[in-house]
Amino acid sequence: MRGALRHTGVVHPAFLYLPGDRLSLSELSAARLDGDVIELGEAYIPADLVEGPALRARAVAGLIPAGTAASGPTAAWIHGAGAEPPARHHVRRTAARRLRQGHDLRIAYHDRRVDAAELDVHGGVPVTAPARTMGDLLLGIGRDPQLVHWARLLAVTVPESVQGAGREITALARVPGRRTALAILAELGFRTR
Repeated sequence: MRGALRHTGVVHPAFLYLPGDRLSLSELSAARLDGDVIELGEAYIPADLVEGPALRARAVAGLIPAGTAASGPTAAWIHGAGAEPPARHHVRRTAARRLRQGHDLRIAYHDRRVDAAELDVHGGVPVTAPARTMGDLLLGIGRDPQLVHWARLLAVTVPESVQGAGREITALARVPGRRTALAILAELGFRTR
């Protein structure tokens, strides 16, 4: 899971349409009905544009507050897991100090800080790296059983995330959810050496 901060992909702003920016929501809806654009997160993109992590990250960038990174199901979706974004986006603190967060029901804020070595940057948006994302998903299943769905999707999209998360979780002691996480990791193909 540990490594250097990786930057991937740049998205030209001409390919991302945010409602109210260049076009109104009604204009974008009409373009969607005509088949010219499709919805992607909180934005719209041309229907023939190939969607990747940088584009997915930019589509939800407005929901990722400064001093945080996309995490959990949001990070899994950005890394390519699933076709649709999660109903509620997850962010984790990257800033050294605790942040005051507003009350946006679309965002689940996690205060436990994530280190820069466990982040990737896609389209200028900080996102937890795949192995860290997998670990967060698996250790959170006790609080939210639906996270296992995202973990399974991420395992298919980024198979190496299973081994990375498995090594980290195996090294942990006395952490809530560890046994469940290890059982699911074994189901996903994690093998201890």
